[in-house]
Parts: sequence; structure tokens; C-alpha cells
Amino acid sequence: MSMVSRLPSDFLTGLPKCELHVHLEGTLEEPMAQLLAERHGLASATSEATRPAAFDGLGDFLARYYSAMAGLRSEADFYALTSAYLERARLEGVVYAEMFFDPQAHTGRGVDFETVVTGIHRAQKDARSAGGPDSRLIMCFLRDEPVESAEATLEQSLAFRQWILGVGLDSDERGNPPAKFSGVFERAKAMGYRVTMHCDPRQEDSIAHLWQCLELIEVERIDHGVECLADERLVDELARRRIGLTVCPLSNLRLYGELMGGAVHEMLERQLLVTINSDDPAYFGGYIADNYRAVQEEAALHRKELADLARNSFEAAWLPAEQRSRYLEAVEEFVNPR
Repeated sequence: MSMVSRLPSDFLTGLPKCELHVHLEGTLEEPMAQLLAERHGLASATSEATRPAAFDGLGDFLARYYSAMAGLRSEADFYALTSAYLERARLEGVVYAEMFFDPQAHTGRGVDFETVVTGIHRAQKDARSAGGPDSRLIMCFLRDEPVESAEATLEQSLAFRQWILGVGLDSDERGNPPAKFSGVFERAKAMGYRVTMHCDPRQEDSIAHLWQCLELIEVERIDHGVECLADERLVDELARRRIGLTVCPLSNLRLYGELMGGAVHEMLERQLLVTINSDDPAYFGGYIADNYRAVQEEAALHRKELADLARNSFEAAWLPAEQRSRYLEAVEEFVNPR
């Protein structure tokens, strides 16, 4: 790869982008977490809720992540959380986002499903009305909870079906393969939900889990997915099916000590539908433009390659064809203005 200079910030922020892998709870910045804790009379943030420069793997991160969200209790809290993310995303060039949320992490604390989703939905509507990003919701099941909990959550979601676009699978992957949830995802698909699943980097049985996503669950996207490069046949199949892969570079850096920008470059060269996303930006040191910048600098990406990443994000999104075409035209106009 030839060396390229750092691109100006206005290119990276102005480039129209779609974010496909961002956890709303992972956008909870420390000041807001502290404010919410005080609002609800909870203890001040403990050491488990702090955000270090690096985490001791996925388990360490998840413990802090779940601890910090304890202050999310009212509809107003979820409204504030979502509004803050959508405003930040707007400033970073995001015009459309498909956002994850983790209802079990809240209902398990006694917060009603309706409280969670209503606060989020109201913020989405207000952001859209104010000219901010359009957005949709993806409900994630916690893979380290029993299958019965996921089934109950799926049932709870049906009253709000029109607000939720798809379902995903996140949290601790150890001992929790995609196959564990095959029945839940089969039912979700029958109900009209779109489907994706996390396959985190550096996990045991990563390749087997990726194949389960493709062959057993028949997902439409895979979240993270960089381990696919270790299996030539898997790469070919992902490319053939045009499965979106939602890579999160700064997340990789904070969790595994490696940005994996070179992997992103290789995925582009292999014609994979790779995208760049922020994952849990309040914990990992940057929102989406920061992730684009980090990859651009490490992998020496040119403007065309960055534009390809933006195009891929819209191609991988669960969008109506007309809306997708408008976004792709916006990318083209930005990169090659008339």
C-alpha cells in the first residue's frame, strides 16, 4: 500500500455515511451516566463503570458497560440518550443509522420494554423532524442469557413491531454460538424482522460461528466479522452473497490492541461488503468519523476507498431501493461534485 497523507477532517465528516453497528447504550457518555445516576438516587459511578484506555478483553468491557447503564430508567432517559447520539452522528456526516438496543439489559432491572422503546422512538422522530439522521432500530438479544429470555423479549417486541426493523445477537460470545438461538431467529424472520448477528474478533470458534450465521441462521449481515479472512471459502461465500460486515476499528483497538485497518483494506480488495462503524463510541474513544480517520491513517486509504466504504454502508443497509439510491447519489455528488 502506498503512503497517503491524512485527509482533511471536513472530508471525513462531510462524506455522507450510514452507521450500521452502534449500540445506543454504548453512546452513554460518562457525564450523562453520572447525571442519570444522581437523578435516580443511585450510587455514584463506581470503578466498574469507568472507561479505561484499554479493556482486558470483551468480558471486562461488558461488565463496565452493563454497570454504567443502571441510570437508564425512565422514558426521558432513553430519549436523552438517543437524542445525544443522533445529534453527534449528524455532526459526523451520518444521514441514516440502524441502531442497536439491548432491551434485556433494562427489563432485567425492572424497566418496562415500553419505556425503553418509546423514549428511543420519540427521539428518532424529533431528530428526523429537525433534519437530523433518519434511523431505525435493531433489537439485540443477549447471547449470554437463556434462550427463553430471548423468546420472551421477542414476544414483548411485537406490540412495537412497526418501530423495530430487525433483530441481532450480542454480548459474550464464549459458549454462546449462533446455533443456540436458531429457533428464536427463525421465529423472528417469520414475523418479518431482518436479521444480523455479532461475530466478534479473537473469539473461540470464530470461523464455525461465522458459518453458522450463514448456513444455519441465514443472516443478512454480520457484525464485526473480520475473522472471515482466515477462511478462503468463507470469504468467497460472503462476497457471493453480498453479506454486509460491520467492522469497528476503535473497538478492536481498545479490546484487542489492534485496529485491524489492514484487514479492512484486504476486505475491500477481496470485494467484501465491509463497512466502518463506531460500536460503543463512549467507551472506545471515537464516533464514526474517528473510526474512518483511524483506518485511513493506518491502512493508507485513498479518497476512493473511503468513498467505497461509505457506499458499502448504504448497500448493506436495510433500506428501500429508492432511499438507498438517493444516499448513493449523495455520496457520488460529495466525492465527485459537478
